[in-house]
Amino acid sequence: MSAPEKKSERLLLYLETDEGDGFAPGAFFLHFGGGYQSGTAAIEKHQEFFRATDMDFVKIQFEVGFPAFEATSPADYDSIPVFPNSLFENQLAVVKGLVDALKPEALVVLTLYSPFMITSGMVGRETLIRHMEEDPERVATGIEIVSDGLMKFVRECIRVGVDGFYHSTQGGESKRFKDRSLFLNYVKPSDLRVMKEIDEACPFSILHICDYHQEFGFYDDLTPFLDYPGTVVNVSTEIGGRSWSPSELASFFDRPFMGGLSRLGLLATGTPEEAREAARPVLVNRPAKFILGADCTVPGNTPWSNLRAAIDEAHGAGS
Repeated sequence: MSAPEKKSERLLLYLETDEGDGFAPGAFFLHFGGGYQSGTAAIEKHQEFFRATDMDFVKIQFEVGFPAFEATSPADYDSIPVFPNSLFENQLAVVKGLVDALKPEALVVLTLYSPFMITSGMVGRETLIRHMEEDPERVATGIEIVSDGLMKFVRECIRVGVDGFYHSTQGGESKRFKDRSLFLNYVKPSDLRVMKEIDEACPFSILHICDYHQEFGFYDDLTPFLDYPGTVVNVSTEIGGRSWSPSELASFFDRPFMGGLSRLGLLATGTPEEAREAARPVLVNRPAKFILGADCTVPGNTPWSNLRAAIDEAHGAGS
C-alpha cells in the first residue's frame, strides 16, 4: 500500500493500522519566545518550525497570559473571575491562522494546560497546594470557574477547525500533595471534564502527564491516568524509580506512546548526528504504534537541526 501524501492521513493510518513499515512519525515542541507568541509572527514562526523539522503534525504552543489572582484563604476561590472572551482572542487568531495554512496537509493540535495548572499559575503553586490541603471543596469551586472559561475556548477552537489538543496535566506527582487523594478527588475531575469533551469532538489528542516542575517529584504511580482520554500518551520514561521502555508504557496505557527521548539530553545539547544516534535505539525497540518525541517541551534554544535529525531517523525507523 502506498503511503498517503498528506501527513494527516499518513499519521492516522499509521496509528490505526500500523501500515508504517520502515517509518515512524516524530514531533518535538518548543516555545519561540518574545515576539513570536501572537499575531502573524507566531503563525509564521510555527510554520517555519514545522517545515524545518519535518514533524508529522502541527503543534501550537499555548501562550495565554492568565490574570494573577490574590487568594489569602480557600474562601477567596469563589471570587476567581470568569474569563472574558477577549482573554483568548490572540491565541484563537493564531489557531485559526495555522488551521487555514496547514490543516490541508497535517493535523493541527493545540497545547492546553489543565484547569488545575491554570489556577496554579494564577494564585501561585505553593499557595494553591496549601489552600487545597486546608479546604479542597472551596478551592474546587475556583477550579470549576477556570474550567468553565477554558471549555468555552476549547469549543471555539474546535469550531475554528483544530484537530485536537495536547492536554497537559499536573497534580499527581509524588510530592505535590501530602494527601494523594486530593489529586483524585479535586484535580482529576476537572481534567476529565475537559478531556472527555475533546475526545468526543476531535480525531486526535495527546495526554501529556507533565513532570516539568520537578520540585514536586516524579510520578511513582500512573494508574490514576489509565482512564484519561487520549489517542496517544506522552510521559517521561522515568517512573517509580526505574526506567520504563516505550513498549512497556504503550502496553500499560493500551494505546500508542509518544516520547522516548529526554528534553534535556542530546536533543538539546548535542550535535545533529548525536541526536540521530540517541533516537536510533529508541526507534529500533519501539512499540508497534509509536511517535518519537521528548518527555516534555524542549528548551527554547534547542537547535532545530537536532530535532530534524531525530525526526529524519524516525522516518527511516532507525534503520
